[in-house]
Amino acid sequence: MSGLNIPSGEKAIDFCALGALVHRLDPGVIPFRTANNFEVHVSGGEYNCAANLSSCFGLKTAVATAMVNNPIGELIQRQVAAMGVKPFYKHFKHDGVRGPNMATVYSDRGQGVRAPVVFYNRANEAGGMLKPGDFDWDKMFAGGVRWVHSGGIFAALSETTAEVVIEMMEAAGRAGAIRSFDLNYRAKLWDTIGGLAKGQEMMAKIVKNVDVLIGNEEDLQKGCGIKGPDVEEKSDGKLDPKNFFKMIGDAVEKFPNVKAVATTLREVHSTNRHSWSAVLWYDGKEYIAPTAELDVIDRIGGGDGFASGLIYGLINGRTPEESLKLGWAHGALLTTFTGDVSRAILPEVEAFAEGGSARVQR
Repeated sequence: MSGLNIPSGEKAIDFCALGALVHRLDPGVIPFRTANNFEVHVSGGEYNCAANLSSCFGLKTAVATAMVNNPIGELIQRQVAAMGVKPFYKHFKHDGVRGPNMATVYSDRGQGVRAPVVFYNRANEAGGMLKPGDFDWDKMFAGGVRWVHSGGIFAALSETTAEVVIEMMEAAGRAGAIRSFDLNYRAKLWDTIGGLAKGQEMMAKIVKNVDVLIGNEEDLQKGCGIKGPDVEEKSDGKLDPKNFFKMIGDAVEKFPNVKAVATTLREVHSTNRHSWSAVLWYDGKEYIAPTAELDVIDRIGGGDGFASGLIYGLINGRTPEESLKLGWAHGALLTTFTGDVSRAILPEVEAFAEGGSARVQR
């Protein structure tokens, strides 16, 4: 095995994400049923990585996505621009009544023993209407691209979105870019377009074109059909990565193109108190991050924060161990901010990754 061959030199795009943009309504610790107001966060698992890599890590990033021409779309576009992410939009015209729509996510933060509650309105979502041919990938990547990324939630939005992911991955391969995919298996989404069998069929087609996988044991089992332990089993060692590493051999045998697999490890003691770690399998070797005890303000986006830091480290030429720690540190810091995208700066991430503390900085 030879690890990742990340393109060097100046490229027009360091990182390009493909996915659906959403707006998340956040009433804070107040449950939605009694809320009177809320913050609006622009989000999307793939976009979050592009925003983090631009804002915190200083990379040239882009997002390919659907955009609706209405005020919600304008709000979202303003936030994408504010994060420094270059947009490639497939525009849809709103009919003034029913859509197409930019999806809405409703998510309170919970508190203490009360868990966060998340629910969605993805009816008539423009993102699910994307199909092969909507983006001219070869033209978009003509100036060079180093890394592309997509995820399982977008792939499951409709019968055409997984095909768009495959189309991008193939174009990125022609351009010499590294290709990553966050498995994020969501049974409720796949159930609407064919269930587990269809999900695994489409995931296999995608993963055959992927260099880096992000996902836990359940994602590998349900998304990729990899045999493993009962994902519903309770265990005393929730941060024990042995089950994850045991599955990697089977995963790489099935998908020999995959050079790296990573996931976060999280034990939730209460809504605001988590034990947090992460693991990376890279080119046949296993790496484990430290364990941090987090005081969480908003857990949404922590996994995307981890992926962002890991990808930055690898693009930046850091060692696998250093890259894992950057992902672990950035994901941890992201839980200390409201919203789904980073408000951290690189020196903060590096300091925490190297063992920094929360002492007052003067």
